[in-house]
Amino acid sequence: MNSVPSPAATRDARLLRTGLRLEYTTLAWNVVEVGFIAYAAVQAGSPALAGFGLDTLIEIFASLVVVWELKGTHREREARAVRLIGFAFAALALYLTAQVIVALVSGARPGASLLGIAWTALTVVVMLALAWGKQRTGRLMGNPVLIKEGKVTLIDGCLAAAVMIGLVLNGLFGWWWADPAAGAVVIVYAAREAWETLRS
Repeated sequence: MNSVPSPAATRDARLLRTGLRLEYTTLAWNVVEVGFIAYAAVQAGSPALAGFGLDTLIEIFASLVVVWELKGTHREREARAVRLIGFAFAALALYLTAQVIVALVSGARPGASLLGIAWTALTVVVMLALAWGKQRTGRLMGNPVLIKEGKVTLIDGCLAAAVMIGLVLNGLFGWWWADPAAGAVVIVYAAREAWETLRS
């Protein structure tokens, strides 16, 4: 006689499916984004867009870590996954720091990119929605890996906003330094998350 799953088991299975769907959606979006942003960056000669494309690779890595953890959840794998997310935060902070320094030293003057502005604006909406969904689902599951990766997705959305604002201000007023300035705020957040995650 087959046993009927308990309400708690049914709820856990539903949350797991939701978490995986959120990660697969993030992966699909970011895989498309790498090619799209690379094209827009070349067209505009924009270091900010090129940097955003490389940041997307970090988000892909973080999503793969979460999928790996969700498909075999246990404490040892969970702890290892949290550390990997911490390293992703650290890599993001280091990369953005290098990007800001290069932009300030070179004084690069990218051209206007309507394509880049449109894509990053859409990315802000998508990433913020995914970040909210991941953190909510992670809290309901009691899964710190999904919660942490939700913060990586939040940073990705904030970085998209920074790049978008930089592109708009550069296009309208020639304020090439706007993007590095906004990126500095994201660096502080990423560095703090890396420190807190790896320390714990």
